[in-house]
Amino acid sequence: MSARTDPPPVLEVRDVTVRFAGLTALDGVSLTVAPGSVHALIGPNGAGKSTCFNVLSGLYRPAAGTVRLGDTELTRLPPHRVAGLGVARTFQNIVTTEGTVADNLMLGRHALSRAGFAASALRLPRAVREQRDHRERAREIAELVGLEGRFDTPVAALSYGDRKRVELARALCLEPRVLLLDEPVAGMNAAERARTAEVVRDVRARLGLSVLLVEHDMGLVMRLADEVTVLDFGRRIAHGTPEEVQRHPEVLRAYLGTGGSGEDAA
Repeated sequence: MSARTDPPPVLEVRDVTVRFAGLTALDGVSLTVAPGSVHALIGPNGAGKSTCFNVLSGLYRPAAGTVRLGDTELTRLPPHRVAGLGVARTFQNIVTTEGTVADNLMLGRHALSRAGFAASALRLPRAVREQRDHRERAREIAELVGLEGRFDTPVAALSYGDRKRVELARALCLEPRVLLLDEPVAGMNAAERARTAEVVRDVRARLGLSVLLVEHDMGLVMRLADEVTVLDFGRRIAHGTPEEVQRHPEVLRAYLGTGGSGEDAA
């Protein structure tokens, strides 16, 4: 699996505002994910990071502002349309189905199917060929994330870290141009975190995509991210390289003022 030669489109968020019953969860937030970059979205408890992800993936519609992927506006599109245009995501909590790793990854290929329900149900030759091709691609992606020996293993029998990688692989099975990772190493031990960081690097390099990640592990953020955007109480308070953000006085105030980075309530 080599990287795509064409760069992914720019993901551009401009002046996005989200309100819930009078509470402003995002207040005019802007950020740009450059093609092929790893961009981290960080902030203390309740900063609005998960709300931002829900806007980007089509789960929430903002009261104001726009989200664009290249020349295409995503702002009012439902989640399946956003995914079809090349934006895939994982979630904070593991979301897998019963069955094997292969079964879960094939769910990620479903949106790319062209054979149709009738052809698949009747097992027409073109549907059988397509299913075989999708399964082979799913196996390649399993290998990329380190699940090569567990393709036919029931998900329920996997370790926590491996189940998190199943969710990552399923998102990759959509063949995204932009990958949204919502706390990809949450709950992992040190060895699992290091392994996942390697996987994210490999995925970005070999598949030629952009990555936007929300993560509380600042060590991982500083190692992986090309750029960092910091939110606090729904507002963008800083943006820059990891080194610049670490020294930013508003960032230090936000984290020290809340006693550290807890779970994102937004």
